[in-house]
Amino acid sequence: MKDIENIINQAILNEVEGAQFYRMAASQNANPEAIEALNKLAEEEVAHIEYLRQFSKEVAGGKITVDGALSANVPSPEIYSWGKMDKQNLNLALSVFSVGMQMERDSIAFYEDAKKQVDDPQAKKVFDELIKWEKVHLDQFAAQYEIYKQEWWADQGFSPC
Repeated sequence: MKDIENIINQAILNEVEGAQFYRMAASQNANPEAIEALNKLAEEEVAHIEYLRQFSKEVAGGKITVDGALSANVPSPEIYSWGKMDKQNLNLALSVFSVGMQMERDSIAFYEDAKKQVDDPQAKKVFDELIKWEKVHLDQFAAQYEIYKQEWWADQGFSPC
């Protein structure tokens, strides 16, 4: 169980870093829709932390359950849409979404690796839940990033070949 505890501790740290990143990005933004969305993303990372803390208690107690809590609370795609951006905020949005996509990819890889390190089938199911959640985030980030990338290209006066 020590391996699972170490994985959970690292996962919690990863989620704390994500929440802090979104809060920092919100503090740097002037767009009210973006600020609200970034704060909601930070709250989602906090929800991950709480889920992981509960998982940690279950591991310590020797009984792991999978309650589907993460699957039941998939974020609304609207939080990823920040409306029309001015040039400065568009640059920030592209950077935030780019970093966010990489954080989600890293989280997916982390949980996939964690699944390989544990033998407990219930622990594997918990990691599957976390992977699903992170994939939803990644897909939604990628879709919005593509929209903002097209806007950025248009603002620059060119489009890809």
